[in-house]
Amino acid sequence: MYSGLVKSAYIISAILFICSLVGLSKHNTSKQGNFFGIVGMIIALIITIMMQKILYNTFLIFTAMVIGGLIGIFLSRKIEMTKMPELIAILHSFVGLAAVLVGINSYLNLSPDISSLINNNIHLIEIFVGVFIGAITFTGSLVAFCKLSGKINSRPLALPHYHKLNCLMLVISFFLLLCFINTNDLILQIISLTIMTFIAFLFGGQVVLSISGADMPVIVSMLNSYSGWAAAASGFALSNDLLIITGSLVGSSGAILSFIMCKAMNRSFINVILGGLHNNIIDIKKENIKGTYREISIEEITDFLKNSSSVIIVPGYGMAVAQAQHSVAKITQKLQSLGIKVLFAIHPVAGRLPGHMNVLLAEARVPYDIVLEMDEINNNFINTDIVLVIGANDTVNPAAQEDPNSPISGMPVLEVWKAKNVIIFKRSMSSGYAGVNNPLFLKDNTYMLFGDAKITTDSILKLI
Repeated sequence: MYSGLVKSAYIISAILFICSLVGLSKHNTSKQGNFFGIVGMIIALIITIMMQKILYNTFLIFTAMVIGGLIGIFLSRKIEMTKMPELIAILHSFVGLAAVLVGINSYLNLSPDISSLINNNIHLIEIFVGVFIGAITFTGSLVAFCKLSGKINSRPLALPHYHKLNCLMLVISFFLLLCFINTNDLILQIISLTIMTFIAFLFGGQVVLSISGADMPVIVSMLNSYSGWAAAASGFALSNDLLIITGSLVGSSGAILSFIMCKAMNRSFINVILGGLHNNIIDIKKENIKGTYREISIEEITDFLKNSSSVIIVPGYGMAVAQAQHSVAKITQKLQSLGIKVLFAIHPVAGRLPGHMNVLLAEARVPYDIVLEMDEINNNFINTDIVLVIGANDTVNPAAQEDPNSPISGMPVLEVWKAKNVIIFKRSMSSGYAGVNNPLFLKDNTYMLFGDAKITTDSILKLI
């Protein structure tokens, strides 16, 4: 009866996790999706704790949950929306480290009385693969955190013979796996597992170090996938069916999202996850864009907006940093009340996290039906009077189409320069996160408005 209760609870949790993914796939059902995920996890935790037969173990688990929960509540209240990408990256690293520790613990507690050699080898493979994926996820996520938080330069690290080095590490890891499962020598097994763990740590770190800043949203998504597979591997090591299901859901959904984002960026999925097979490394300091830019005043922008019939707003990471989304939402309402058509254009990798801009706009109560993806809105720019680019840079860079030597060459971008007038809100003329200069700033129909986006949008709102 007890076993049946556990299985029933696990099935309910698995169904709730699937419902959570379905709900999170749409804006208007995202809250319900989040709720389903929370309820599913609560059920899974309660039933897992009930399975503990020793009271001391239950006490330790409960204590760890309370400490972890308090830390989570504190972080969720203190963290800014602009810091969410690095927070998610560091959380992925915890999942990876947990998978490493679970794998090592499973090996240390491996019973010598295995029913058959085949079953023993399968379990050893599960342990080895779980530790390998977990170690890659751990260091890869740490490097992603450092890049996203500005502690490491966002430019890709160009190591000599980079891909040959990667292949060598994978080959060595494979031979260590063979040694791990084909020997009964405890010392040799420990040495094989230790060396592989060290190699996986190096592999995960250097792969993400070799990723350019423009690809970081894809990498955050990809690390989410890795953390799922690491959790699934831990499920195999612990013989926990629900952990296998949950990890597989996270791993597969993260991989699908990464594939969709790569397609939207015209990038090879394999190219990105291997650190870029054809990265164009250029010296940004030597790159010069000839021409002069034109500044515009807040009063002139206000007149432009009032006399326009259509406006498209392109939000970017700069808007998130300035926390200007609420002012932008109010400007939208004012313009709509004047009979002006207002739309929002969202690039698939806007910000530093998939869906980053969508969450910000939803937080500011911007209606979902006027927030359009790149493929839906790119044809509208040519018939638009004014485009407001608020904090976006790489996602509106025409060099992606015009300069074959650019690091972002071939990447689909929002074609804002086709509008009658483009107004760019920026703090300075500095390059974007990818480290690439933007010739959009110097085009004849482009105007620059310098300053903090929150202050400038508040000023525009008052004048309107």
